[in-house]
Amino acid sequence: MPSLISFLHDNAARFGRLDGETVTDLTASFDGRFASLSDAANAGALAELYAADGASVALADVTLTAPLPSPGKIICVGVNFPDRNAEYKDGQSAPANPSLFIRFPGSFVGHGDDLRRPPESEQLDYEGEIAIVIGAGGRRIEAANAWDHIAAVTLCNEGTIRDWVRHAKFNVTQGKNFEKSAAMGPGLLAFTGPDMLADIELTTRVNGEIRQQDRTSRMIFSFTDIIAYVSTFTPLKPGDVLVCGTPTGAGARFDPPKWLKPGDIVEISADGLGTLSNGVRDEEV
Repeated sequence: MPSLISFLHDNAARFGRLDGETVTDLTASFDGRFASLSDAANAGALAELYAADGASVALADVTLTAPLPSPGKIICVGVNFPDRNAEYKDGQSAPANPSLFIRFPGSFVGHGDDLRRPPESEQLDYEGEIAIVIGAGGRRIEAANAWDHIAAVTLCNEGTIRDWVRHAKFNVTQGKNFEKSAAMGPGLLAFTGPDMLADIELTTRVNGEIRQQDRTSRMIFSFTDIIAYVSTFTPLKPGDVLVCGTPTGAGARFDPPKWLKPGDIVEISADGLGTLSNGVRDEEV
């Protein structure tokens, strides 16, 4: 299935469509309407890009970046699988409401780039997730209608600096936003309907070893629940991104913990959505 991507070519930021090993550069295809894939997403125009014409470039000649360079909002969901919830041992079979936090665009790299381990901590951890991109905005969207508000789907490694998450009592923001500590991509797949997401397997591998694996049908809060809940307190707009939760099995849950280290390869895959692959290296300071 073709996907929409952002990439660097000849040191210039571009956007286009990836189909197999061929990139169709769409940057000049809309008479200046869109300077980036985010511009198209924010205009609710992603569907136009899947069929547009442009110059062809070999995939080998470009560097992929995070698909959306400047989304309006990136809202992430925590504790959204039963086994993940059980890690907290608080006696609750499930949380009453989603746990939410915000991520900044600069915390993400694209497919094939390296996650950066900062000098402040060796506790770089992985979290494989599915992200949805809003295509039709709204406020107080009913769950029954929420599928109609999704434009595209992608994969996310919601990388976390685990000890920084625990710096404060009720706040994970700092541990979730180290520069280039997470990844998103490879590209945006057009949302084709509920069957695309309702019961697919999500898997995280580190150096080929399965670390996380679960099915979206077991999510505590479904994709439509998340859209309904978030849109209750803030309007969702085209181009907003919702990152929808990770299964149990993050590195912090092993004894001793299995933190990511330079040279590791992390792969996030899901049925029908492809694979997001990233290496790891130390941040240069």
